[in-house]
Amino acid sequence: MRSFRTLRLSLRFIIPLFIALTILAYAVVPLVGKLTLRWFVRDMDIRSQLIANTLHDPFVDLLRQGNKAKINALLLNVIRDERLLALGFCNEDGKLLYSTPNFPESLTCSSVALRDKETGPVFRLPKGSVHVALYPMDQDRLQQGSLILVHDMSFVERRSADTRKYIVMLFVLIGVVISVITVFVAYLSWRGWMDGVRAILRGEGILQPFKKPAVASEFQPLVGDLRILLRTFDAERRFADDATITWSPDSLRKLLHKQLAGERIIVVSNREPYIHIRGEGEIEVNRPASGLVTAVEPVMRACSGTWIAHGSGTADRETVDRHDRVQVPPEHPEYTLRRIWLTREEENGYYYGFANEGIWPLCHTAHVRPIFRSSDWQQYIAVNQRFADAVAEEAVSDDPVVLVQDYHFALLPKMIRQKLPRATIITFWHIPWPNPESFGICPWHEELLQGMLGSTILGFHTPFHCKNFLATVDRYLETRIEYESSTISRAGKLTMVESYPISIQWPSPWQETQPSVPECRNGVRDSLGLDAGHLVGIGVDRQDYTKGILERFRAVENMLKRHPEMIGHFTFIQIAAPTRSVLEEYAAFENQVRDLADRINQRFSTGSWQPIRLKVEHHDPEVVNRYYRAADVCMVTSLHDGMNLVAKEFVAARDDEQGVLVLSRFTGAAHELHEALIVNPYHIEQTADALYRALTMPDFEQRERMCNMRALVRDFNIYRWAGRMLLDAARIRQREKLAMRINHTS
Repeated sequence: MRSFRTLRLSLRFIIPLFIALTILAYAVVPLVGKLTLRWFVRDMDIRSQLIANTLHDPFVDLLRQGNKAKINALLLNVIRDERLLALGFCNEDGKLLYSTPNFPESLTCSSVALRDKETGPVFRLPKGSVHVALYPMDQDRLQQGSLILVHDMSFVERRSADTRKYIVMLFVLIGVVISVITVFVAYLSWRGWMDGVRAILRGEGILQPFKKPAVASEFQPLVGDLRILLRTFDAERRFADDATITWSPDSLRKLLHKQLAGERIIVVSNREPYIHIRGEGEIEVNRPASGLVTAVEPVMRACSGTWIAHGSGTADRETVDRHDRVQVPPEHPEYTLRRIWLTREEENGYYYGFANEGIWPLCHTAHVRPIFRSSDWQQYIAVNQRFADAVAEEAVSDDPVVLVQDYHFALLPKMIRQKLPRATIITFWHIPWPNPESFGICPWHEELLQGMLGSTILGFHTPFHCKNFLATVDRYLETRIEYESSTISRAGKLTMVESYPISIQWPSPWQETQPSVPECRNGVRDSLGLDAGHLVGIGVDRQDYTKGILERFRAVENMLKRHPEMIGHFTFIQIAAPTRSVLEEYAAFENQVRDLADRINQRFSTGSWQPIRLKVEHHDPEVVNRYYRAADVCMVTSLHDGMNLVAKEFVAARDDEQGVLVLSRFTGAAHELHEALIVNPYHIEQTADALYRALTMPDFEQRERMCNMRALVRDFNIYRWAGRMLLDAARIRQREKLAMRINHTS
């Protein structure tokens, strides 16, 4: 009787399921067909552009010579590609002068030009569809005519038909599999099923197999497969989201309202986004030279909420209210800045001592020994607790979303968790994570790891840093690590460890007001007394020993030594914002940078020209952007870096699609910007060769490289970085609410 009842309940589910899947299949198939066509058309556009760019120079030369035989031979040689159906050339009067034998008769120069503008590049011909692209052929800015490229699209129709067939088969298979599983589950004990679901949601059985199994025995054979399936499904869903979402401030706001019920975000960082400084008779507002601020500040503008940070400006106390809050940005307030006040002793111990003399060199393998003092550690604990108290004060609910930023607050997630057990805590580690042996140098490595595992989500720039962290936890703590799902289970709490490559705002806030590239080039060269055709390189960094500034200068010196024709024709500008000058290592490093620049200038200077112009001062982002637009090459030679946003800022600034990026392989950006000239900054000759190659690179190669890098920075912008973390946080919150609901009803 019970078996009959469970079977009847199963059928009540299976029949509507098949009906729903059938309807869904009929709805999805046309959509997939349209998406497939759109993707192939985009690929054809890119392919046509590449062929046209390749043909441009030799074709224009033959046109100028008037050699018809060679032109026809060139066109016939190109259409050997099986998908390139035909080529043609129209003059300025719209007359088809040259074409391959199989050029469709129904295509005319006027119809192609009109159709390309009005209805797109796809033509329907009697023998099938073709993709038609029209590209101008010019020389010395004089129009010669247009090249017509015709691609056969019959393979697209065949693949679309196959795709539709496979989708239908997939839906049928899904229906069968779900039905079988449903019938199987229906025969299980209902109580056992509920216990199993609760255990899976808590992570037991899947993530803690060494404990007493909480999942019903019937589920044990399925646990491993389920874990892999969930990880695969999650990865596919993340990829699908990236393909369908255009990441922008608006999409980020909509995501918060949809997925997180309009939650206001709490950001915690040491560096504040706006600093009030007392100037001559008035208070000035500055933005610090910080990659973290550059990245996170646009997110706060989009999401609103509260940013908690150390108030370090000389006029910061004068600009806050009685709750130590001020609305920012000053010109158009969009979120709240809550300032925390530190004594000189606290700042020296927590920030300059433990954070920057200890953790910073520990995580950056840049040959500076870390220094750890017990007094600094005590200040680090105290300041982290102060910030945890501030988070609790600023939270308007018992389950806020908190973004903890960087190595200054390794203990903070656990402290927040103790005050707000239901909080969703996202910790992002902006610097590299070392291997377990290196991290073990810290006397309090276990306490730091325990503090970080208070996070719901723990983010790093690259998968390599994630693997190092998992290995470190595995070495020093008693936890259960699931490498397939990249999760750590400890004391019944789960922490997801994931890579979220950080990026920059796109477009930049001054996109509409910035000077043109020629204006920037002339302005920078005039300010330095350089000729209009003078080659310029740029480096923009905080004056930190991890940034490879000394190695960069030595590469410039080596390049000038081996290519003396560049002497007097190339100048490298180094913008080096002062930082942490009270520390002995940084003061000594600043002197080394100045001494090396002086030595190289004395060696190569002629008249008023100097090969290196060192600017040890703070520059506003708008001013730095003008240097980016004026430069022929940007050098990023970090010895070890989390991401390095200077590389992406340079790419974003070059809307003229010119300029070359020389990029260290030891930056996170090198894993994304593959079209840069990747170098090992420790290899001086290799870096010098890359610099010379960048200065002599043809315009068309610069354009190809820059176009690809700009497309990546545009699509993978700062809003995607924040959106990916917030989407993952929303899914975890939904899972926890479901687990609580099941526990409440059982």
